[in-house]
Amino acid sequence: MPVQIDRRQYQNLTRLEFLAKQVVEGFITGMHKSPFHGFSVEFAEHRLYNSGESTRHLDWKLYAKSDKLFVKRYEEETNLRCRILLDISPSMRYPEPLGDDKNSKLTFAVYAAAALTEMMRRQRDAVGITTFADKVLMHSQAKSNSAHHKFLFAEMERAIETGVGENVKNTSAVGALNEIAERIHRRSLVVILSDMFDNSERAEELFSALQHLKFNKHEVILFHITDKRTELDFDFENRPYTFIDTETGEQVKAHPAEIRETYLSQMNSFMTDLQIRCGQYGIDFVPADISEGFNKVLMRYVIKRNKLF
Repeated sequence: MPVQIDRRQYQNLTRLEFLAKQVVEGFITGMHKSPFHGFSVEFAEHRLYNSGESTRHLDWKLYAKSDKLFVKRYEEETNLRCRILLDISPSMRYPEPLGDDKNSKLTFAVYAAAALTEMMRRQRDAVGITTFADKVLMHSQAKSNSAHHKFLFAEMERAIETGVGENVKNTSAVGALNEIAERIHRRSLVVILSDMFDNSERAEELFSALQHLKFNKHEVILFHITDKRTELDFDFENRPYTFIDTETGEQVKAHPAEIRETYLSQMNSFMTDLQIRCGQYGIDFVPADISEGFNKVLMRYVIKRNKLF
């Protein structure tokens, strides 16, 4: 028998919402085959239906057996407040050229943020999104209603379509992260989606800004988004390249073999320092390679959430 698709359920969805639902539903299917059960809002008990109430949570199967109307009761509707910090700076457009970001770090980050938002929607958790580059660009409230989710998806789609504009030529995560830390007043789970590349060359201040996010006892997860093959492994073909800075547009012609050792040394030093500082500050550091799927991001979020409750 062919599967019946309720088109009304999807006709009002944006493309990003639809993709996020597909990612999460695929993830949930995998979760049901694993030891991780009950990550969504869990059923608590039945209670008798009161006339005039919404019929949304009626248990029709139980009605068929007992001829009585019962409502499924769930655990507290808003269990968690989550703040997603989305880096949309020019460096996040790598490795695709500007205007063609299908396989960029930015696209991966936005899709991951969308999937997390959909996951939180299903769990009835409050979620807010902050986008930043050289400064905070958009900072929403954290809510759990459907109108708010629509707003968040629209903002995320805008981030892919327009990026940060031509006026932003560099990344200054230091200032943005410090500003965000000051603006998050209620204890939250803070999820950072960023490559953590900061042109300010102020490594100590960058690490200090991360520590600032732990203020007020926030729980913090950093998904460090990279194109692992080229950015971390420096895996290029054995031929000359023109390397272009996605932020300044500066170009350098070089042969990968000639600069590989120096590049890897500096990158490994940065990565080691970043991971050590995250460990010291109690921040979960999670490598996120854009060539991989989103399950790693969703799984780490689910594990973290379960530990908080």
